[in-house]
Amino acid sequence: MNTSNPQAGHLNALTTRQTRALFGLIVTTLVAAAVACASGSFDISLWALLKGNASALEQSVFNQIRVPRVLLSGLVGASLGLSGAALQGLFRNPLADPGLIGVSAGAALGAALIIVLGSQFAVGATLGAFLLPVAAISGAALVILLLYIMTRGFGYQGVTYMLLVGIAVNALASVGIGVLTYISDDAELRSLTFWSMGSFGGVTWPLLVPALLAITVALLMMAPAARALDLLQLGEVEASRLGVDIVRLRYRVIFSAAAAVGASVSLSGMIGFVGLIVPHLVRLIGGVNHRYLLPGSALAGAGLLISADLLARTLIQPAELPVGLITSAVGSPFFLWLIFRMQKL
Repeated sequence: MNTSNPQAGHLNALTTRQTRALFGLIVTTLVAAAVACASGSFDISLWALLKGNASALEQSVFNQIRVPRVLLSGLVGASLGLSGAALQGLFRNPLADPGLIGVSAGAALGAALIIVLGSQFAVGATLGAFLLPVAAISGAALVILLLYIMTRGFGYQGVTYMLLVGIAVNALASVGIGVLTYISDDAELRSLTFWSMGSFGGVTWPLLVPALLAITVALLMMAPAARALDLLQLGEVEASRLGVDIVRLRYRVIFSAAAAVGASVSLSGMIGFVGLIVPHLVRLIGGVNHRYLLPGSALAGAGLLISADLLARTLIQPAELPVGLITSAVGSPFFLWLIFRMQKL
């Protein structure tokens, strides 16, 4: 008597494939991080560091510049990749992106206010270093509050209205940034332009640690939503019948993604397309199960931004390209391919 179950065999094969994919992403991200820590305009021997034979300059560059920068790029990539995967699952829209709900725009407007008008605030050098991230996080928090207030009365239709609010916030933020750009002087305009294209330069441990905590907490809050997001792909009515609290799931994903993206934008600037392209690449590698997709997107996003930052630092040494240019150069063609692919389906 044949007791084999083809469906069970397929699930086991899929699980094995996803486990291998996650292991491959972990190894790739760790290798990218090691290469990024060692390479740049000033090369560092990791072997000498491990043996304790590195010079004082190498140790200083490694501990105070390279490690914080690689950690930040990995954290930002993980938050953007995971947030993109979760939002695409929540909206059931392959074009969803963390910037879609307006949080990135709100954070950008807060940062732009400090870049252009920050010289008018009489604060010490220590507090002044925190003005930019605090303003960006405040802008993101304001958008979260607006999203909550303006959509809490719409029930199951709240997602549609949330998208509309995001479009409006993006438009208003663009107007605000445009006005600030117009009134800025040459130095402020240069800083604003460079920040808007994204960069991990200038990060320090005092700025990194609070962002690390905020992003980590937000990502941990988003992780338990994997099974509910899988059920949601059947439709909101079916998911609700299967025990999914749609309203609670929506707010968990939205607020976690907003907090992670707001903290990321506050220190790195505007980095586009990561939340859009990473989940699709991870699906192509291992499938659409969110228990695999969420951690896979976090790992792939981290590896992608670590690698992009390495390219930004090394392509035109000793100068440095904005990381946003690298991600946009990769993401724009992928975005067009995705649109044409959806048109053919």
